[in-house]
Amino acid sequence: MKAVILAGGKGSRLAPYTTVLPKPLMPIVDTPILEIVLKQLKHSGFDDVVIAVGHLASLIRTYFGDGSELGIRIAYAHESAPLGTAGPLANIEALTETFLVMNGDILTDLDYANLVEHHRDSGGIMTIATHKRTVKIDFGVLETVDGGVSKYVEKPTLDYVVSMGIYVMEPRVRDFIKHGEYLDLPDLVRLLLASGERITAYPFDGRWLDIGRQEDFNEAQVRFEEHRDHFLK
Repeated sequence: MKAVILAGGKGSRLAPYTTVLPKPLMPIVDTPILEIVLKQLKHSGFDDVVIAVGHLASLIRTYFGDGSELGIRIAYAHESAPLGTAGPLANIEALTETFLVMNGDILTDLDYANLVEHHRDSGGIMTIATHKRTVKIDFGVLETVDGGVSKYVEKPTLDYVVSMGIYVMEPRVRDFIKHGEYLDLPDLVRLLLASGERITAYPFDGRWLDIGRQEDFNEAQVRFEEHRDHFLK
């Protein structure tokens, strides 16, 4: 199976560290997050990976090479100018079968093979892995009607279903992406929905951390230290 890993961003939320080190090489304890991701993908049957690179691309290429040390094949799609999270897919001609796309900064114990199987059974053009996140609002929230207060909720807690930054796609999605044009994945999803395409969700309630967020990066150090064998099974 083929996977595309998005690793071209500047990682501005983790600055100043990411001014000299690309975010996919940020260490989780003693292992770069992208190395963890690649080992997990290999375990799930992905042996052909394309890494979309941009910011500090040479460091990523130097570290991983052709992937032979990890037992996989790695190719690189270089962005001479930022193309967003979906734009690079237009430049990868080898995406002729169902493929996985994911951010290169995710620590999770999601079973990628199960995700692909779910997608194939769904019959959709895309499947998005989802997770529930609870957001606490530290303010009193008002609802108003015609200038009057109709409801007051003190510091509510809201539950959302959010994208995990992991997708399975059919090759047809590339028909909606123009070569050389900037396009983010949320915009691609909206294009597909507007065109009447079927997009399905894959709910996941296991471990998931986006290390681009400082709080998740800090938590990932603890989680990985405690459950290394689980993440690298």
